[in-house]
Amino acid sequence: MIPLNAPALPDQLTLKALASRLDPASPPAVEVQALDMGYYLVRLHHAGGDSLLVDERGDTRRFTGTQWVSRALAPLGLTHGILTWADVTDEMVGLPETTPIATSTRLAHGTRIAFMTRG
Repeated sequence: MIPLNAPALPDQLTLKALASRLDPASPPAVEVQALDMGYYLVRLHHAGGDSLLVDERGDTRRFTGTQWVSRALAPLGLTHGILTWADVTDEMVGLPETTPIATSTRLAHGTRIAFMTRG
């Protein structure tokens, strides 16, 4: 189980807002969600729920690789995350409806990744 004792954050926030609100003593759990087409989204899990990383226009911030996530988050002091995958079978036409996977389960079974950027 991932401890979610980080202070609550807004539902959406930019990198700049995240930098100003981060508590180094209690960082949020970082979920890097892999989507089809090579895109990655970042969700931050904390005591108040979860927050989506967005750009300055309020659109979901999409990364084209985990190295770009690392380059954005490592300078803020975030050292690791959990890589998860969207379950594409949830949206397949003709399949029976399934119960969505709980956040805690998704995080518990994700792959831990380190944010180390060189060069």
